[in-house]
Amino acid sequence: MPARILNVAVIGCGRIGHIHAENLATRIPGARLAAVADVAAHAADLLAVQLHVSKATGDYHELLADPAIGAVAICSSTDTHARIIQEAAAAGKHIFCEKPIDYDLGRIRAALAAVEQARVQLQIGFNRRFDPSFAKVRELVASGAIGQPHLIRVTSRDPGPPPLEYIKVSGGIFLDMTIHDFDMVRFLSGSEAVEIYAVGDALVDPAIREAGDVDTAIVTLRLRNGALATIDNSRRAVYGYDQRIEVFGSKGSASAGNRTPDAHLLLDAAGAHEARPRQFFLDRYAEAYVIEMRAFVEAVLHDRQPPVTGADGLQPVVMGLAAARSLREGRPVKLSEIV
Repeated sequence: MPARILNVAVIGCGRIGHIHAENLATRIPGARLAAVADVAAHAADLLAVQLHVSKATGDYHELLADPAIGAVAICSSTDTHARIIQEAAAAGKHIFCEKPIDYDLGRIRAALAAVEQARVQLQIGFNRRFDPSFAKVRELVASGAIGQPHLIRVTSRDPGPPPLEYIKVSGGIFLDMTIHDFDMVRFLSGSEAVEIYAVGDALVDPAIREAGDVDTAIVTLRLRNGALATIDNSRRAVYGYDQRIEVFGSKGSASAGNRTPDAHLLLDAAGAHEARPRQFFLDRYAEAYVIEMRAFVEAVLHDRQPPVTGADGLQPVVMGLAAARSLREGRPVKLSEIV
C-alpha cells in the first residue's frame, strides 16, 4: 500500500513563506508542496516557478476550495492569521500557522474554537523548540538531570533592528520578538508564568521610542513551579545573532550557546579568536524550520496532536500583553490580570 502524501499549500510568499515552501518542496518526507498564494500574485507566480509548483494564485480562497489540498501553512501578515485559520478550519484543512495567531486574545480564542469545532490539526510556528541544542536542554530538564529548576535564563539579541515601518505595526517588542522567548521559558521549564515584570528603553535608536516601542528590555518571570526566569533582549548586537539559554537547578545546569559558521579557534599574541555567531535568524534556525514542518506533517498523517498546539500559541501572547502592561505601569503584573 503506497504511503500517504499530504498536499500542503503555502499562503504568503514572503521571507518565511519562501522558507517553508522550499522545505515542503524538497526536505519533508510525506509532504508535497501543492500550491502557493500571495496577495501580490507576482510573488506567488515567482515562487511557483522557482519550486516547480503547478498552482499559484493571488487569492488563497482558491486553495481552501481545492479538495486535493489537505493542509495549509499560513505565512501571511499577522493581521490575517486568525481569519485564515477560521476559514481554513471551516474548509476542513489542517493548519500550520506562523506566530503569533493574533495580538487580540478574543480573536485568538475564536480561531482556536473554530479549529476545535472542525477537528483539524493546528500547529503554531515556534521554531526554536525544534532547534536540536535547545531541544536537548529541554530533554535534560524533563529527565530530572539538573534536578528541580531554579533559574532559567534566555538571551535573545538581534544583529540589527527591523525597519521602522515594521516596528510601528509589529505589536511591540514583547509580541514581536520576546514572544519567542516567552515560549522558550514555557518549553524549558514545563511550567507557566504567574507574574511578569518588564523594564525597557530605546537605547539602540531613539526613533523606536518615538514609534512607541523599546529596543532593549529585561523581563523577569515567576513561574508556577517556583522557578524564576529572566529574558534579556536587544534589537542590536554588533557581533551577530545572539541566542543562548540556561536552566540551572538543584543538581546542576544545562545550557546551549550560539551557533557559529565553523568551530575554529585561533590563539595568538592578541588573544583567542573564533567565528562570530550567525548573522540572521534564517541561518541560525534553518535546521529547526525543517524539523518543525516535518513534525507538523507527521502529526497530520498519523492523526496525533502537534507538538506546538493552539494553546501554546495563546499563552505567549498573554505573557507579552502582561509584559507590555508592566512596562507601561512600572509594576509586576500577574497573568491573571490579562486572561
